[in-house]
Amino acid sequence: MKGVSKGHIAILVVNIIFGLNIPIAKEVLSNQFIDPLALTYFRVVGAALVFWFASLFVKSEKLTKKDFLILFLGSIFAISLNQTSFIVGLQTTTPIDAALIITLTPIITMLISAAYLKEPITFKKFIGVLVGLTGALILIINSDAFKAGGSGSWTGNMLCLLSSTSYAAYLVFFRDFIKTKHPVTIMKWMFLFSLVILAPIALPTAISTDISKFSTLIYSQIFYVVVLSTFLTYLLIPIGQKNLRPTTLTMYNYLQPIIAAVVAIVMVQDKFGWEKVFSAVLVFLGVYIVTKSKTRQQMDKERLLKQQANQEKAK
Repeated sequence: MKGVSKGHIAILVVNIIFGLNIPIAKEVLSNQFIDPLALTYFRVVGAALVFWFASLFVKSEKLTKKDFLILFLGSIFAISLNQTSFIVGLQTTTPIDAALIITLTPIITMLISAAYLKEPITFKKFIGVLVGLTGALILIINSDAFKAGGSGSWTGNMLCLLSSTSYAAYLVFFRDFIKTKHPVTIMKWMFLFSLVILAPIALPTAISTDISKFSTLIYSQIFYVVVLSTFLTYLLIPIGQKNLRPTTLTMYNYLQPIIAAVVAIVMVQDKFGWEKVFSAVLVFLGVYIVTKSKTRQQMDKERLLKQQANQEKAK
């Protein structure tokens, strides 16, 4: 399988899992048996344990002091700040508001890529992001929750925005480093660093959590959040980073409200409508258009060839 295809499949799976994670995590927090900081810490501790266990089956890689510094900074953007702000924000906002804010991630990523990686904001890339955003917004605006006027708090929404921004920054700033290491090596250290970083604010809450009140359903939901929505997704994200451009990668975020809508239909919590099909078509069309937009390397190569052609004509 080609690297690009592998990247697309990995990120598709990631966003299917993330799409299910929003209502599941919200359900866990709504029971009020667990604090969002405690849930975040359980998530980080659980993922760290699984990644370190998985590392026993992966060839050991030698890391320099610079590598450890990069992994420490990456853990702040990708895990500590991203997960904590999202979970805490989700407690005080609605899944609809959270889904709306997630749709901003490709736009934020595109702007950061343009500033840091000098990736051009081509007309095709701009149109692709706009088409995908339109598809996601059509689905969200036509949802029953949106029509009912459900809205979260300003603080919760700002925390979700901070989560999206930190995730976008991680995808852009650490893209080149991610390509040099195995995903398990990267994640075992990043989750270990996050475990230490979050300990002062989250460990006391996690320790005081009365798990005897947890039902089997709550345990299964926490298992999903920890193992699938954390371990598996963070194992697959580096595969996407290695093979896809940051903006293309985050375009798949638009799938999350579609996944939530499909689940709602299956669970008879929502009705099928052609606007959902139309939204899905727009999202995939947007991803396709962004994928086909020219990279900086392609544009530089075309510019060089054009200069060489002009020089030949001048002779």
